[in-house]
Amino acid sequence: MGEMHLEVITNRLKQKFGVEAEMKDPQVPYRETIRKAVKAEGKHKKQSGGHGQFGHVWIEFEPLLEGDFEFVDKVVGGVVPRNFIPAVEKGLRENLSRGVLAGYPMVGIRATLYDGSYHPVDPNEMAFKTAAQLAYKEGIPQANPTILEPIGALAVTIPSDYMGDVIGDLNKRRGRVMGMNPDNEGNTVVEAEVPMAEMSSYTIDLRSMTQ
Repeated sequence: MGEMHLEVITNRLKQKFGVEAEMKDPQVPYRETIRKAVKAEGKHKKQSGGHGQFGHVWIEFEPLLEGDFEFVDKVVGGVVPRNFIPAVEKGLRENLSRGVLAGYPMVGIRATLYDGSYHPVDPNEMAFKTAAQLAYKEGIPQANPTILEPIGALAVTIPSDYMGDVIGDLNKRRGRVMGMNPDNEGNTVVEAEVPMAEMSSYTIDLRSMTQ
């Protein structure tokens, strides 16, 4: 519930069990996404005596407004054999866990497989999975990638005398005040949206602002 609770628990751990605790700020769950549509080619070709590997895909990546990831199969004419299309989707999904900007998970992407080719002797699942990953690595950096920051909803109940201080502090934290509603006890409830990254020490700061 606050820093005081953490101090009590860590002191108890140390006195009772002799265990030191290392304190860190909570991790902020950033995500990455893309802002424009791009088409990318992925071709995996490997020949080394005997059976080789060959997989070739064309994939369009575009922003998806709702949901994390959507895979669309628009292959016609059997240019990519039906039994290898799940491997293409799997290759893409495996790469979504690490974004291209800062390594955060990718969300809000639609990937449409619309073309490709295969070798009648050497097609296999691994080749198409690798080809999909190559298309991802080529396409996503060109799709105007950006980092998404989580925003939290905040409601602070304060005596009206401290309104200016609290709102000024929220502005410094990049917060956006959404409303101010008086309650029945002479207080005001300030409702705001604030980035989670700015909120780790808010309990203590609010207490020092309002005594």
